[in-house]
Amino acid sequence: MNRKRIHRLGRQEGLKVPQKQRKKRRLGHSANGVLRRRPEHPNHVWCYDFLKDQTTDGRSLKLLPIEDEYTRECLALDVARSLTAQDVIRTLARLFAERGAPRFIRSDNGPEFIARALRDWLPRSGVQTLYIAPGAPWENAYSESFNSRLRDELLNRELFSSVLEAKVITEDYRHEYNQRRPHSALGYQTPAAFAGQCRPLGVLLPNPRLQSPTAEHQGKRPGQDRKRGPTLIATGT
Repeated sequence: MNRKRIHRLGRQEGLKVPQKQRKKRRLGHSANGVLRRRPEHPNHVWCYDFLKDQTTDGRSLKLLPIEDEYTRECLALDVARSLTAQDVIRTLARLFAERGAPRFIRSDNGPEFIARALRDWLPRSGVQTLYIAPGAPWENAYSESFNSRLRDELLNRELFSSVLEAKVITEDYRHEYNQRRPHSALGYQTPAAFAGQCRPLGVLLPNPRLQSPTAEHQGKRPGQDRKRGPTLIATGT
């Protein structure tokens, strides 16, 4: 009875010895959550996450919404059968060329977001990553909030017969969300209207629902003098 015979008999009986697996080290931690790293101006922090749906034939769809956390604008809403780290890079590269790169981008520890290709490309573009703690989706609250509205208002109400149809309908929803849908966290302005106020003169602080950690520690809002009230802080010409 030699080693080859044992191996052959084991294969015939369907036996398999489990291989030793290495434990994975996650990249995220709570210091990268929305409570400790709040957006302070447009293009300061972006966030993204994946959603899943399907077409009427049962085949899967994958969606990638990207949002500016300060203005609440949905910057992109990609739809495809599958989306890889290279697809994420292509979408981000297009947005960086159109709008400039953010300082930070927040996400969970999904395999596409922690892929080596994306982790190498983002620092070269001048963007730092904020990976939230594993199993703590509330630390990526802006993305989760948008995804919940997208699920309730679109994905649960529409049947997609093809990828093309899904792309057209989701892009219509993105335009509606940015241009026509009032947002309570922005004082019932639309994200596009609020962003338009911020860009020409600088950054209007505070955002109705946002405060910087420094200002909270000092007991007052950013850009607010205790006697004079809110002021406009310009960040550039």
